[in-house]
Amino acid sequence: MAAGGFCKLPTGSVVVALNLPSPTADGTGCVRFLVHAQNRARALTRLRNLGMRAVYLRGNAAPPTPDEITAVLHHPDGLIWRTAPGNAVGGPELVQELWHPIRALLRHPAAPA
Repeated sequence: MAAGGFCKLPTGSVVVALNLPSPTADGTGCVRFLVHAQNRARALTRLRNLGMRAVYLRGNAAPPTPDEITAVLHHPDGLIWRTAPGNAVGGPELVQELWHPIRALLRHPAAPA
């Protein structure tokens, strides 16, 4: 099951954070998604429209940190991701990787010439 959580902002919108398994060859690793939307249902719909059909938010076990909220609010798309360790969400051993726009994840490699 994917770890995740949400945070309601003073403006009434929410930031949803989800850790989803990464489709790697060895099956290990996670990808942390942050979505800014009007409500939780719309945030999950944005991810489902990108092809992540089985995305559900059950509980609030891993809400977004203040730094994550700032990152997604300052991004024009309001949907960012980065790799995250499988067991630690926001822990001190978190790899300092920059956030990527969703376009970088969905980009298809160019056909060889």
